[in-house]
Amino acid sequence: MLRTLLVGLGRSGTGLHLPVLLRARSAEPGLFATGPVVGVDPGRTPADAPDGLTVAADLRAARRLLDPDATVVHLCTPPAVRDGVLEEAAALGFRRLVVEKPLAADRAALHRVRAAVDRHHLDVTVVAPWLHSALTDRLAALLGDGSLGAVRHIGVTQHKPRFRRSLTASSHTSAFEVEVPHAVGVLLRLLGDACAADASWSDVRLGDAVAPRLGTARLRLAHATGGHSEVYSDLTSPVRRRRIVIETDRARLTGDYPVSEDDDVAQLLIERRPRGGPTTITRELLPDDALTRCLVRAYRHAAGRTAPDERALPGGPGDLGLHIRTVELLDDARRLAATVPPLPPRTTDRKEVAGHAG
Repeated sequence: MLRTLLVGLGRSGTGLHLPVLLRARSAEPGLFATGPVVGVDPGRTPADAPDGLTVAADLRAARRLLDPDATVVHLCTPPAVRDGVLEEAAALGFRRLVVEKPLAADRAALHRVRAAVDRHHLDVTVVAPWLHSALTDRLAALLGDGSLGAVRHIGVTQHKPRFRRSLTASSHTSAFEVEVPHAVGVLLRLLGDACAADASWSDVRLGDAVAPRLGTARLRLAHATGGHSEVYSDLTSPVRRRRIVIETDRARLTGDYPVSEDDDVAQLLIERRPRGGPTTITRELLPDDALTRCLVRAYRHAAGRTAPDERALPGGPGDLGLHIRTVELLDDARRLAATVPPLPPRTTDRKEVAGHAG
């Protein structure tokens, strides 16, 4: 059975990973050890530890509490410092790691991460809930059988208000690091490899406070298969939305991912438009606790218990290829966005790219 070391005790670590791990124990008996999760927060010590968490002073102190051969390390630190923390954990003997998305901040950091993985023979799984989502699986199945024709365009909108975190203590350098990695991974899975065709960003402003590049992010991709896709993320939106719209020769698929941990149901609207026939519309509700599925699969992989259908999942446990490409495309997006003047802050409602795909 496997213990857990949680590195980074902010929103991702204690707000998402910890409660999911504690719930998963009852769903997967014999996979998780019963002892408390050990946590470390580089640079600071939390005043109060949540239930189920024992906080160590640093990684060396955590190493004295854990057997590296029976421990999975969760790296929930900001992308900009992740490669250094990964090196420190590897030097202490930890080999199984679960890393928050994106895998690295840019190409330079990605090179260091890949060098550490190879040098220390690390087994790394990237936390990418959308790749493990029941909605993504359903979309892949619908597109895979060919009955809907070729994919022409995919649009993704990822909106949520994020003023406080962006303006006070953001660990991200641009909006491309917050929601967009989820979408890029799914687009690579559904449409194959791509190149960045266009990108832009905007600042977030509230009164006199400004957070550069953390307002919106827009990325257009041209895929080798001939399709095109676009991601638009607005971190100043008054509403939450995680929507994907797929236009094919004979259908339009509109999927809504759960917008928070408060609910775990995805929705899918299928509009079939057969040639010479009437349009039919069906609606599906999909139980979709994607983060739990992602972490449970990571632990099954670490324990050598991966199910056959999970081994072929692109970007799944132990497969870094799709995540490496995601980092490269996000790095290209930042470079493209930096070559044009930033967009003005949001003042009026914009058309959502997913709602106007095609």
